[in-house]
Amino acid sequence: MRALLTDALRTLVPPRTDRHGPLPPLMLLLTVATGVVDAVSYLGLGHVFVANMTGNVVFLGFALAGAAGLSATASLVSLASFLTGALAGGRLGNSMATHRGRLLAVVSGVQTFLTAVAAATAAAGGAPYALIVLLGLGMGLQNSVARRLGVPDLTTTVLTLTLTALAADSAPAGAAGPRQGRRILSALAMLLGGVAGGVLVLHGRLTLALGLAALLLLVTSVTAHRVSAPDAHWAPPAA
Repeated sequence: MRALLTDALRTLVPPRTDRHGPLPPLMLLLTVATGVVDAVSYLGLGHVFVANMTGNVVFLGFALAGAAGLSATASLVSLASFLTGALAGGRLGNSMATHRGRLLAVVSGVQTFLTAVAAATAAAGGAPYALIVLLGLGMGLQNSVARRLGVPDLTTTVLTLTLTALAADSAPAGAAGPRQGRRILSALAMLLGGVAGGVLVLHGRLTLALGLAALLLLVTSVTAHRVSAPDAHWAPPAA
């Protein structure tokens, strides 16, 4: 238990010797934002995901099989938007590969703008497809850059491998895996975002939920910009 709590604390407040610098707590903020955004998309935009593409592909299959309440068009729009965002994120990552902090600041800033536009669109009664495109683009950017940043167990948009490692590397499994505290925090961050977004959407506050996501992204962008510096804390991870 002590090791788990120590690992969780090191994730929330990384020591200056941590090779990932201040990235871990910022990635947790992005994970909370993901939970909020997927709550908006699933509960408010017709049962479609804009961050969890595994679920979205399955929903597409269900829709093509004729399941009620699911739209193949919405799933395809979300997939196309996500892939476009991931492509843009890949280009940004390649052009800013030497400075991970600046990359995170720029991408989360762009994502803040996209989410804020989505909130304004929702407030104006805009079409759900417009929101799916804006949010899908942002989540594709985020997922691509999270992959580029390479912080272990903090992918920000998916939890399957994180939860698998949490169980497979546990003491009951005969292992003493590292980063168990971080893995639990990652799951809790997604849960927190889902709860917050779900409560707001279910009470008719979809625009406010998007505003909350935009605020979390803005805090991430501003913080990454303020603390980033061309030093070892932001150096790319070793191959």
